[in-house]
Amino acid sequence: QVIENQLKICGYKSNVDVVALYLARQGLRSIPSLSQFPRLRYLWINNNKIQDLTFLVKNYCLTELYLHNNALTDISGALKHLCSLQILFLHNNELKKLGKTVKELKGMISLQTLNLFQNPLAYDPDYRLYVIYFLPSVQLLDRKLVTQRERESALHLHNPKRAWVMQSIAFGKRVDTSPGTTVGSGRCTQPTRRPKMPSGHEFGNNTNKVPFEEPEDAVLVRATRRSLMEFSSVDWNKVATRQERRLENKAEEPLEKLTVQFR
Repeated sequence: QVIENQLKICGYKSNVDVVALYLARQGLRSIPSLSQFPRLRYLWINNNKIQDLTFLVKNYCLTELYLHNNALTDISGALKHLCSLQILFLHNNELKKLGKTVKELKGMISLQTLNLFQNPLAYDPDYRLYVIYFLPSVQLLDRKLVTQRERESALHLHNPKRAWVMQSIAFGKRVDTSPGTTVGSGRCTQPTRRPKMPSGHEFGNNTNKVPFEEPEDAVLVRATRRSLMEFSSVDWNKVATRQERRLENKAEEPLEKLTVQFR
């Protein structure tokens, strides 16, 4: 009856025309399937006593869903098909399992605004960083903008290996060296001896196809034709920010740079 009343108020003539339904503050404990509204995009069911969300199984076009102030204890299997969802309010419910709740929302690649506060799961000490890491599309979490610093902290907490790789930036350049020169200082060294070039062999244009006396000489000549590359990397975790340098009032220390050369 509540749904029928809303359809009359909005003047919808056909179920296919329904794009928004306002069912808030009606004291509802359950709702029948809304599959007859395939184009439904905006749905308000907040401030009721809803415990089950199976009625949303066919509403793939939803972009805004307001479920706050209800009695939800679990959303597993109820929302993961809503890939177009952009706004989801779930605050002030009884959701307890952070992992299961976030897992249900992982497929929502368009989700930008999410409210989960005033649920038991929000009292987990790593709650905010956990949600930020596993739901990277979310920009506004619990009415607070997600900052770049929070994203970095979440990455360090939940994937420290990837964080280290991303923050170790490498710089590459070509190095001009002549055949037979020593490369690097103990890291990567080419033999200093020159290969025994067979008579009739033209370096860089082996037209006579004269074989080398030693296979190692042929390998060395081929290696010297390749450009030498030099890579330097810096661990930016050890570099103080401008604000840190200003607060600590310390002289800037030279960067620890690791340089590797190879062909």
